[in-house]
Amino acid sequence: MKSAVVSIEDVPLNGFHRLLTVRSGGGSFVDGYVLSIIGVALIHMSKSLALDDFWEGMIAASALIGIFFGGFLGGWLTDVMGRKRLLFAGPTLFIVASLAQYWAESAVVIFFLRLLLGIAVGIEYPVATSLLVEFLPKKYRGPRLAMLTILWFAGAATAYIVGEVMFNALGPDAWRLVLASAAVIGALLFTVRLGTPESPRWLIKQGRTAEAEAIIKQVYGEHFSLANLPEEPAGEKITILNLVHSGYGKRMLFVVVFWTCSVVPLFAVYAFAPKVLAALKISGDSASLGSVAITLFFVIGCIISTRIINSIGRRNLLIYSFLCSGLALLGLAIGHAGPSLLVLFFFVVYALFIGGAQVLTLVYPNELFPTEIRAFAVGVGTSLSRIGAAAGTYLVPISLSKLGIAETLYVAAAISLVGLVLSWVLAPETRSLNLQQAASLN
Repeated sequence: MKSAVVSIEDVPLNGFHRLLTVRSGGGSFVDGYVLSIIGVALIHMSKSLALDDFWEGMIAASALIGIFFGGFLGGWLTDVMGRKRLLFAGPTLFIVASLAQYWAESAVVIFFLRLLLGIAVGIEYPVATSLLVEFLPKKYRGPRLAMLTILWFAGAATAYIVGEVMFNALGPDAWRLVLASAAVIGALLFTVRLGTPESPRWLIKQGRTAEAEAIIKQVYGEHFSLANLPEEPAGEKITILNLVHSGYGKRMLFVVVFWTCSVVPLFAVYAFAPKVLAALKISGDSASLGSVAITLFFVIGCIISTRIINSIGRRNLLIYSFLCSGLALLGLAIGHAGPSLLVLFFFVVYALFIGGAQVLTLVYPNELFPTEIRAFAVGVGTSLSRIGAAAGTYLVPISLSKLGIAETLYVAAAISLVGLVLSWVLAPETRSLNLQQAASLN
């Protein structure tokens, strides 16, 4: 077979792909760490700053609010300015805002800094995932994108472990140092991303074909060229307006709703994991260990989903994920007053099965939209899904106190049911398609 007819989506995984996975996945790790470390520090910070319920809820939701704005901004800028330029925006904000938390003296300042961190997270989703997917071979596209979600949960688990270790070693006043610790990971991420090339697909859409071909040869070898890249040349421009009409509007609806249905219960549990476990009569050191254990089971669920995403397909994975995780939430609602082991069992089942929906939140939006609007589509999905996540995070403690744990879990189960029905009706199958085919309305 001549190399001129071999698509770069059919080549084996090489060292560049592995390094790019680290460069992109490092952002997901930092995201998980930054968003989860507040759950560890919130109780001690609340006592130190004498926070009332309003500011406690606002600080917990602030990063999610920031993601809303960061997703729109990052997606738009990534499609306009390119993937490479925006790749360092997130790490820079991680470093600056995390360090600044060490000197924060009021709830307002903490809220503002957490908002900036959320914006950084929102920028990370479209820029890191679009760059990665536009280089990956077809066979590894789904598993590698899914791996970013595993790294998010790994970052979250690390946050819980690091936070607990620091508090045990330094005492409750260490909450400032705990929050500032994310700056270290942000600096490592900035360093590892140095030298990352621009996406050839994006360069082609800008008419910069000579630069695109040079990068292809650099990554895949001198015998590869533009002829090996299955991407339409610059022609009739697809704009952001394509997201709100024709087939792309329907695809955007699917992405936003299923993403929202997968993160609302998840972010609510993460932000108030100690309080949720306390409401389930699991308290003290057991609650902290329970938070870590639940996070690790989320990681295992995502690992399993990553391994089977190509074999059972995207559509089946999403449907089974919502079905089984929804049943687990229903079991929690019904048996919340039962033995602690039964409660933890349902939590574990939920953590294992929601992994399918979680890994697909980064796979589907990157596959279903063309290069011109791919990053913006990911950004829109990131932003709009966080409206429900932020509202859920803020309302969870209110719901637990006003309605009770059973009713709160029934609502979470109902949200999973919505995700199940939508997936059954709208979820497409893209595992056997190259990136151009998957993004085409035809």
